[in-house]
Amino acid sequence: MEPVIAELVRVIAGTGSLCWQVGNYVQKGEVFPLDIYFYEIFKRLGLKLRNRIIWRFNHGLHCTKRFSGRYETILWFTKGDEYVFNLDPVRVPAKYPGKRHFKGPKKGQLSGNPLGKNPSDIWDVVKQDWEDEVWDIPNVKANHPEKTEHPCQFPIELVQRCVLALTEPEGIVLDPYGGVGSTVIGALQHNRKAIAAEQDSTYMAITRERIQKFAQGTLPLRPLGKPIHKPTGKERVAQLPLEWK
Repeated sequence: MEPVIAELVRVIAGTGSLCWQVGNYVQKGEVFPLDIYFYEIFKRLGLKLRNRIIWRFNHGLHCTKRFSGRYETILWFTKGDEYVFNLDPVRVPAKYPGKRHFKGPKKGQLSGNPLGKNPSDIWDVVKQDWEDEVWDIPNVKANHPEKTEHPCQFPIELVQRCVLALTEPEGIVLDPYGGVGSTVIGALQHNRKAIAAEQDSTYMAITRERIQKFAQGTLPLRPLGKPIHKPTGKERVAQLPLEWK
């Protein structure tokens, strides 16, 4: 993988990001956490780790001699210290949105951002919300509406969050292992441009078909969890502290 990663680093914009999603490799019952091995490669190429994101899912093989694996990781690296990070599109509602300081110099002021809170590096959507802080997005198995013949297809929802937070509208998203186009669809959904590379002609054909169906509005998609928190205009003005208005 190192030559490919080196080329990715070469073409990433100075303010761009690299998201590398991996699981654990298991051989004869021994677990090898791949993100740990890959971390050294990225560091040698000068990237800086911003988050190690946990993607948890509830379906998979059941183990008998160890606990069943139910997560993978996303390593989010940037090329430099000035990088795109848009928090507002992925904010989640605060647990107590109207909570205010009850004493001290800030008494009466809102104790949190009225637009919502940072969802952290572990998100949960299994309860139709992100605020429990685990990326609990169902993996793509037989009954998943996005399922194709690809054996290890990941859900589009996993891409969407990275796209919204780490790129700007009209920005470019590159996937060096395009598969059946989940990254492409996730980018197109949010007005980004997409580039993907894939050697398997069957998967390329599926990607083209999925793009066409997406354009026609007929692509099967798993409904997203709770919508991104977007306070109404009245809500926003009413909750803003005086110094923010």
